[in-house]
Amino acid sequence: MGTMPHTAMVLAAGLGTRMRPLTDDRPKPLIEVSGKALMDYALDRFAEAGVKRAVVNVHYLADQVEAHVKARIAPEVVISDERDLLLETGGGLKKARGSLGDDPVFCTNTDAIMIDGGAEEACALLSEAWNGKTMDALLLLAPIGRASGYDGRGDFDRSADGRIALRSGETAPYVFTGLQIISPALVDEGPEGPFSTRKLWDIAAAGGRLYGAVYGGDWLHVGDPQGLKDAEAILSKANRAGRR
Repeated sequence: MGTMPHTAMVLAAGLGTRMRPLTDDRPKPLIEVSGKALMDYALDRFAEAGVKRAVVNVHYLADQVEAHVKARIAPEVVISDERDLLLETGGGLKKARGSLGDDPVFCTNTDAIMIDGGAEEACALLSEAWNGKTMDALLLLAPIGRASGYDGRGDFDRSADGRIALRSGETAPYVFTGLQIISPALVDEGPEGPFSTRKLWDIAAAGGRLYGAVYGGDWLHVGDPQGLKDAEAILSKANRAGRR
């Protein structure tokens, strides 16, 4: 069993173009779903999992994100400022490297909500599956059948030993949820400037050190206004069921 990371990276710098017009005057991480900002779904999950520090990168309407997280007590929030240049997901991790420490860290997008239901909690699932001796990155994957707001053909194939590879055929059975555990040593191998975490995954995969854990709950992708409507409907139904 692995150890629960105490540090997380929350990727909150993107432009949110697919969510327009809702993002014309607010950053995507602050779009509310059932009365709660998207990024708070991630930060609250981390707090409940025992994460002590969350590094949040900012670029688009950065002042709003900074003001929003200022009131948080748990986890402690550290801002990584990308106002001058948007660095993409991998570049954002590399810029924040000094705040991440040397132990494995959680990293998450802010455009997804997970409903554990009767399944194992997402952070606990990743932590238990993590093995730093064999892994550089461990991605939380959802079966396509448990995904809402997603119309793609799948992201990853997964072998019996848990190793994963990006889709090579027409379809793949699993989609990346946006949540992963990643080794800062892998981040060090990324280039300077803007780049995607996919480059880090390619490096890990080349060494046989890219793995995936399959999530048993529901994954709600809130990538556009329709995904937002779908997520609110599903959350409303889940909340009603929980009150019975």
